[in-house]
Amino acid sequence: MRVLVREDVGASGIDLLRASGLEVDTGFDWTPEQLAERIGGYDGILIRSATRMDAALLERAAALKVIGRAGVGVDNVDVAAATKHGIVVANAPQSNVVTAAEHTMALLLALARNVPRADASLRAGRWERSKLSGVELIDKTLGILGFGRIGQLVAERALGFGMRVVAYDPYVAGERYRELGVQQAQSSDEVYAAADFLTVHLPKTPETEGFLDARAFAKMKDGVRVLNVARGPLVVDDDLRAALDSGKVAGAALDVFRSEPMTDHPLFAYPNVVVTPHLGASTAEATDRAGYQAAEQVVAALTGGSVTTAVNVPAIAVEDLEVLGPFLPLCRGLGRLAAAMAESGSIDRVEVEYLGRLADRDCRPLTTAVLLGILAGHLEEEVNEVNAPAIAAEREIVVAETKRTSARDFTELVRVTIVYGEHRERVVGTTLGRRHHPHLLEAWGKRFNLQLADHFSLFRYKDVPGMIGRVGTALGARGINIGAAAVGYEPDGEPAADNEAVMVVTTKQPVPPDLVAEIVASDGFVAGRAVNLS
Repeated sequence: MRVLVREDVGASGIDLLRASGLEVDTGFDWTPEQLAERIGGYDGILIRSATRMDAALLERAAALKVIGRAGVGVDNVDVAAATKHGIVVANAPQSNVVTAAEHTMALLLALARNVPRADASLRAGRWERSKLSGVELIDKTLGILGFGRIGQLVAERALGFGMRVVAYDPYVAGERYRELGVQQAQSSDEVYAAADFLTVHLPKTPETEGFLDARAFAKMKDGVRVLNVARGPLVVDDDLRAALDSGKVAGAALDVFRSEPMTDHPLFAYPNVVVTPHLGASTAEATDRAGYQAAEQVVAALTGGSVTTAVNVPAIAVEDLEVLGPFLPLCRGLGRLAAAMAESGSIDRVEVEYLGRLADRDCRPLTTAVLLGILAGHLEEEVNEVNAPAIAAEREIVVAETKRTSARDFTELVRVTIVYGEHRERVVGTTLGRRHHPHLLEAWGKRFNLQLADHFSLFRYKDVPGMIGRVGTALGARGINIGAAAVGYEPDGEPAADNEAVMVVTTKQPVPPDLVAEIVASDGFVAGRAVNLS
């Protein structure tokens, strides 16, 4: 079989391909036209970020079976088109985690000991020992927001410096914190209150953009030092400047920025701000590791091995498609809803029950869809249909699947339960009608029958007259149109023992978190959640 190495991915990756018996060509200097002309003769291709594998190019790749991306992102690959042609797309998601963690520690030490300022001062002919006195790391508290692969590696290294580490990530089981000797926080506010140094390792999502804003800085200890080696948009730059000006934040270290490349920024003028040009993944070892790991996946795909980092999977088998296919969106929605319903704390266990004729099928794709709903968009690493079970296991989240061939009241049911600490949160759904629309049947212990929509909100409240109208009025005041609404009832039809009711409303637009908080803060309301499935 023939493999094209389109970009320089390092010698070790190319050597591995050849050692595996594959015929390897290099096309580092090929033009896009030459690539399009010759791609049809290759079974595999290894690329970095410069080569665009778009639909038109893939149409010409008649023999292609695998695309190996030497790096984390696959933005330069049309994954949907590759899947349509039966081409496996695999990346190297762990190639830069050590590098990113080490760079975080480098910035942490540079910030603590004023290394860049000291270097610049001495080179300018000044000896300013007294002005450049720093702080020790030992016995200081490092707060970590986002406790995935990179966050955990940072914690291990910080513990080696004698630091106390407190971290928050609801998508890591409590056992993992205990194994690493890290204090598990129950909220980001708890991290803010404890941290002498704070580092963020979060993905960029609508929920995390601007995560470190004026409100967050106000909750931190006076004199905190803040680091961002993750995503530029996580920090509100103007709010960080204000916190530095006031002395609330004693210093900051930034490797990433809202737009890049960035060579002129107001924060560059602050002597207590350390900056680097997005070097978190930039080491010779990380580059070589990415090429080698991607080459491993290409070899596996072409020699019958297990492609462990594929970002796409074949379609559901024809014989299962009719039964399982319509339940994939439902399961993903139930996973997202269950995660949103859970209070603060880490997810320790996910239980998925299949009732009815679903129980006669291999439901692993549905369980994976549940995990995608729970995890996707909340972790620093990309989560997909292939790696979701492995990522859950890595974070020590136990996944249990049970089946029963009978279902009361409905032909098929899916129940998803999230266990966190001593608490359990269950949601139940099914599909109805010839178009298999997903319906929510149970949440917060109450039963409904409401078709799920892209945007919906749930409210728990004291069961007294007028509560539904108050929610409608609050939404209307923000220009948010209600599509449908339902009030839940007790499973046995009896009056609620706690005199509480639950309503679900679907809306045409997302309901912002501050509006949910405003409604819940009003008299009679107990809790509220807004969930977006789109």
